[in-house]
Amino acid sequence: MKKTLLTSALAFVAGGAFAADDVTLQLKWVTQAQFAGYYVAQEKGYYTDEGLDVTIKPGGPDIAPEQVIAGGGADVIVDWMPAALAAREKGLPLVNIAQPFKHSGLMLTCLKESGITSPADFKGKTLGVWFFGNEYPFLSWMSTLGLKTDGGPEGVTVLKQGFNVDPLLQKQAACISTMTYNEYGQVLDAGIKPEDLVTFKYEDQGVATLEDGLYVMEDKLKDPAFEEKMVKFVRASMKGWKYAEANPDEAAAIVLENDETGAQTEAHQKFMAHEVAKLTAGSKGALDEADYQRTVKTLLGGGSDPVITKEPEGAWTHAISDKALN
Repeated sequence: MKKTLLTSALAFVAGGAFAADDVTLQLKWVTQAQFAGYYVAQEKGYYTDEGLDVTIKPGGPDIAPEQVIAGGGADVIVDWMPAALAAREKGLPLVNIAQPFKHSGLMLTCLKESGITSPADFKGKTLGVWFFGNEYPFLSWMSTLGLKTDGGPEGVTVLKQGFNVDPLLQKQAACISTMTYNEYGQVLDAGIKPEDLVTFKYEDQGVATLEDGLYVMEDKLKDPAFEEKMVKFVRASMKGWKYAEANPDEAAAIVLENDETGAQTEAHQKFMAHEVAKLTAGSKGALDEADYQRTVKTLLGGGSDPVITKEPEGAWTHAISDKALN
C-alpha cells in the first residue's frame, strides 16, 4: 500500500495535475521472484515513467487469476497458457498480449531409489500433480506416453499434490511436480542431494507449454485507451524483466521488500531469481508463434480427454507487444 501511494504521488509530481492511469495486475502465485520483473518495474519507477499507477495483487492457493479477471478484479493477469486456453474454450475470452517467459520451468522430480530412470518407468508409480489448472501439461504428457491416470496397473496413480514438496520427502510419491526455480530448491533445502534425484523437464520431453504470460479480456482490447495502457504496461514490465534478468540478486532483494507475509527467505529468493532469469532469457516480451503452436499441439493431444478440443481462435495478439517493444 505504501508503495502504491508513493507511486501515485510521484506520478502526480512528474505530471502535474495529470492523473496516472490505474492498472491492476493479478499474479498467479504469492509474492516471489517468479514475478520479479513487475516488482522491479514498480521499484525502479518504470511504471511511473509511463504514467501508470500499478497495483500488484499477490495470488495464492485459493486465488484463480481467471476468476479474478472475470469478476473485474484485475485488468491483466499472469497465467499459464494451458489454463488460459482451457478457460477460453469454456467461454472466458482471455487473450495473450505478451510472453515474458520464453522457457518452461515445470518438471517432475523423482527419488532415484524409486527405480525411475526414464518416463517408461512411470507405469505403476504414484506421481504428485498440482491441480487448479496446473494439471493440464501433465495430463497431456501422460496421454502422449499412453499412460492412463486412473490408478490402474497400466497407468499411473495421481496424487493431488499441495503446493509443497511433502509427498516426496515423506515418500508418498515416487515423483512430484516442481518448478526449476522453486520447489526443486525446497527439496535440496530439505537435505536431499541432487545425485539422489532424477528430474524430467517438460521442455526436454517435448511437451512444454507456455507459462507466465500476460492476459487480458478480449473485449477490453476494443477500447483504444485500454490498449494504450497495456502498451505502456508491457513496455515498462519488460524493462523490469530485463533488469531482473541482468541483476537477479538485486531483484530478489526488491521482491523481499514487497513480501508482506515475511514468509520468503533471502537465500531462496536469490536462488529463484537466478533460475527465473534462465526462463526469461531469449524473450523480448512478444509471444513466439512457434511456442504457441507447440503449446496448442500438446494440449490437443490429450487422448480421449484433451485439455482443449479445437484450435483456438483469437487467443493471442501482437498488437500490444508490437507497439510496446518495437
